[in-house]
Amino acid sequence: MLVTDRIEINPKKMLGKPVIRGTRITVELILRKLGEGVTVDELLDGYPHLTEDDIQAALSYPSSLDEHNSDIP
Repeated sequence: MLVTDRIEINPKKMLGKPVIRGTRITVELILRKLGEGVTVDELLDGYPHLTEDDIQAALSYPSSLDEHNSDIP
């Protein structure tokens, strides 16, 4: 299932956790690393398949869930 153009959820990949499309890098990992103080440049160095746009999508992902859930009565 495609969630955004950069984030997908596939029950057969990483136990269905949201991942950066085409990778096994979870949104959770990116957010955790940033929360631990890892910089964007360090993430990009450590995970060469990531782009700045991927990181931005991961940062925006939680708020997109809030917007989606606000439509539910």
